[in-house]
Amino acid sequence: MNTILGLIIIAVGSMGQSSSYVPINKIKEWSWENFWLMQGIFAWLLFPLLGAFMASTPSELIAIYTTNAAASWKAIGYGVLWGVGGLTFGLSMRFLGIALGQSVALGTCAAFGTLIPAMLTGTDLFSPKGLVLLVAVAVTLAGIALVGYAGSLRSKNMSEEERKKAIKDFALKKGLLIALFAGVMSACFSLGLSAGIPVKEAAIAAGAKELFAQNPVTLLVTLGGFVTNLVYCLYMNRKNKTSSEIKRSSKAVLVNNLLFCALAGLLWYSQFFGLGMGQSFFEPGSVMMAFSWSILMSLNVVFSNVWGIILKEWKGAGKKAVIFLVIGMAVLIFSLVIPNLF
Repeated sequence: MNTILGLIIIAVGSMGQSSSYVPINKIKEWSWENFWLMQGIFAWLLFPLLGAFMASTPSELIAIYTTNAAASWKAIGYGVLWGVGGLTFGLSMRFLGIALGQSVALGTCAAFGTLIPAMLTGTDLFSPKGLVLLVAVAVTLAGIALVGYAGSLRSKNMSEEERKKAIKDFALKKGLLIALFAGVMSACFSLGLSAGIPVKEAAIAAGAKELFAQNPVTLLVTLGGFVTNLVYCLYMNRKNKTSSEIKRSSKAVLVNNLLFCALAGLLWYSQFFGLGMGQSFFEPGSVMMAFSWSILMSLNVVFSNVWGIILKEWKGAGKKAVIFLVIGMAVLIFSLVIPNLF
């Protein structure tokens, strides 16, 4: 029962993440670098900070971070690398659409983000536990591959006019390369969470509830990612001369954009808030715990494709493409229960 509850919590967070790009479409008159940085302030600073305060008081957090300075800096460092993945992640959806872009990037992220931390914590991938983890990851990748194949079929079946209508800047080869790179770099978020385990343990020792104990680590990783995005967005501001754009906005536009940036940030952060809460229901050191990163990525793929359908990205894709899409999503859902079958 605890495992099911953990899965439900992670699923709710995943649903939020997969919906986070929808509010961005409601933002008016701002250039990409401005709305991206603004939603990042909410997603990578404000909401993670509030989440961390749910685990410990500000003074306790400072003490935990300074006492575990090496682990804290490692988590931030991995966050900086993850930030690179976040930047290119947006580009992958620009060229491939929400469904295919997230599928390829998150698939790569799932594999690297699950297996590398497992190996770094001493898991023998050829032990019974390691083999179950490999099988679960393999099934996850198979499901994502099916979804990706469905995307390629969609591309073939749609006319150029239909592709441009569904995804304005559609470019399959360029999009796939960017999505793969984004996936590898995005996996650094998982490495950051793994590096920050001493911080989590210190938070628990200081009295934090297990339910919220990972939130201080999440804050460190998102802080590193914010630094990367801040530098890039300021560079784009200077290049495109858009630094005063927000100040020039009318009151109505400013309120509208801030509200939707805040909503996008809250929805995005919900995936890692839910991941930390969901993991607290899994047995420590279990395959389910090691596989939890892939669970989140699998659910992100499923829900992102649901949004892809809602946003009519699959309209005109053809019956065969839709069949492979449905099969791929079913395989991803099946992958969630594999650790409990052995």
